[in-house]
Amino acid sequence: MIIRDQYLLIICILSVLISGCKQSTDAPLSGELKQWHKVTLTLPGPELSESGAENPFLDYRLQATFTHGDREITVPGFYAADGNASETSASSGNKWQIRFRPNATGKWDYQISFRTGDRIAINDSAGAGSAVAPLDGTTGSFTVGPSDKTGRDFRAKGRLIHSDERYLKFAGTDDYFLKGGADSPENFLAYYQFDNTYRMGEGENRSGEARTTDQLHHYGPHADDWSPDDPAWQNGKGKEIIGALNYLASKGMNSVYMLTMNIEGDGKDVWPYTDPAERRRFDVSKLDQWEVVFDHMQQLGLMIHFVTQETENERLLDDGDTGLQRKLYYRELIARFGHHLAVTWNMGEENGPASFSPNGQNTRQQKDMIHYIKTHNPYPSFVVLHTHSAPHSRYEIMSPLLGFEHLDGPSIQIGNIMNAHSETKAWLAKSDSAGRQWVVNIDEIGPASRGVDPDFVENNNQDSVRKYVLWGNLMAGGGGVEWYFGYDNPHNDLNNENWRARDRMWDYTHYALSFFRDHLPFHEMQSADSLTAAEDDYVLAGDSIYAIYLPRGGTADLDIGDAEKSLSIHWYNPRTGGTLQTGSVETIRGSGIQNIGRPSSDQQQDWVALVRGQ
Repeated sequence: MIIRDQYLLIICILSVLISGCKQSTDAPLSGELKQWHKVTLTLPGPELSESGAENPFLDYRLQATFTHGDREITVPGFYAADGNASETSASSGNKWQIRFRPNATGKWDYQISFRTGDRIAINDSAGAGSAVAPLDGTTGSFTVGPSDKTGRDFRAKGRLIHSDERYLKFAGTDDYFLKGGADSPENFLAYYQFDNTYRMGEGENRSGEARTTDQLHHYGPHADDWSPDDPAWQNGKGKEIIGALNYLASKGMNSVYMLTMNIEGDGKDVWPYTDPAERRRFDVSKLDQWEVVFDHMQQLGLMIHFVTQETENERLLDDGDTGLQRKLYYRELIARFGHHLAVTWNMGEENGPASFSPNGQNTRQQKDMIHYIKTHNPYPSFVVLHTHSAPHSRYEIMSPLLGFEHLDGPSIQIGNIMNAHSETKAWLAKSDSAGRQWVVNIDEIGPASRGVDPDFVENNNQDSVRKYVLWGNLMAGGGGVEWYFGYDNPHNDLNNENWRARDRMWDYTHYALSFFRDHLPFHEMQSADSLTAAEDDYVLAGDSIYAIYLPRGGTADLDIGDAEKSLSIHWYNPRTGGTLQTGSVETIRGSGIQNIGRPSSDQQQDWVALVRGQ
């Protein structure tokens, strides 16, 4: 008995042979046909395997061009084994997939290009190779309705994009985005229930780096954070990693940092390939299981912060160039995961040559790989580069990239937390002067041995981190922060199993983000520290609105300018959040320098004054 897929193929082949024209196909579509939702096109194609003589990743090129009026998006596809590899762990089959996110409602048409040839996957010539019959050139259509999602789900807001401003914003709502989340563990994807995931061995860790435990991540403390409505795979696998993400989202966080490849790096336990020695073949079931996790992240409102390499392996692919290995690696990541609505593409941790990694990529190599991923991702993408911690290395490496049209910002690592505010301001100003405004995030802080201490560590540094990094970045006009856990701390950068170890830091971060979102038109405001006399006050100013952060508490004299103004004064507690409070002075009227009074309690602690027109 001929199965349906084979029957359709035979009919289509006969039709093409008889008519000599391309045929329309009703290829299976899965997913909700709604704006911003994932639509997966699954096609029957050549029966291949991950390890067979023919390489389905390199020597085949599947893509579809989707059109909607004058909109046209060409999306790469990928080899999907049996089409359900997350559940079956299949490594062979005849299914090929394309994942697409429609950005508009109404009718979408598509045309498939499916070709084969030597290294065609990284060949941009439309006519390269030969057609894979009968799918090459076939067409189809579908109709998309409006999204019905609400709340944190990114499908309620649309794609997160960089639009030459200091902040990312959502294409569907024009809401601006401020980041707060986890930078650790960097080997988040080294999870024991992902297929073909294991540790390569201890190797040699460079001085000043965390060491892993003997086992992969289990995230056992988060098992109870999983709920029956949440995803899993293969009869319950994945519950702990899904639960960990649930916890982080419940704390109001919106981003998670993760390496997609740490071969020769610190953890030596994350790679997308069928083997850590392989560069041309990918593990379909592992990547399909990653996709289960990434889908859930988007529904929770957690941005996926992909870090595609680290300082030890930035020349592992093509000796740092953008050749076959690097192009294929990025193409596979884009094809499988580029459709997600909120993604940071971080091109490399601690990228570029420095004293402890002298063989880092040079400026040309950096620009080539950034250009490739930016121009080959069919969706608007946010592309950054992680810096070294030492100021001289950061400036030497990042300055030549100022004004480069394909780079959207630095992912700053900073050794001295007291410099977070000034560094944010400096890179915002430098990028603006260079003609391409960067979004400036702080994604790692020093000293490297500490980062952010756990809640339970005696004399922990969280108060200082809150004051000088969290509020320092945001009050400078920065795009937000992620928290690195240090290499000497319990629950460190590589072995953290429990995000609750820093429960209080998530609260502090949530309080800060809430203040900006609820009370400030922050995208219209500028850093204006000179409006108060104290050197360590942070001031963000707009049209008759001022936010004044006082890290040492007390009061401030604010210069409100020459025009007569009537302004109300309220206070916000960055340690506990909550509603705005009144202080010793409720209103100022006049011009020039005016005293804003004091908060009503804990006057020696840090406070934020909100001064705005009545």
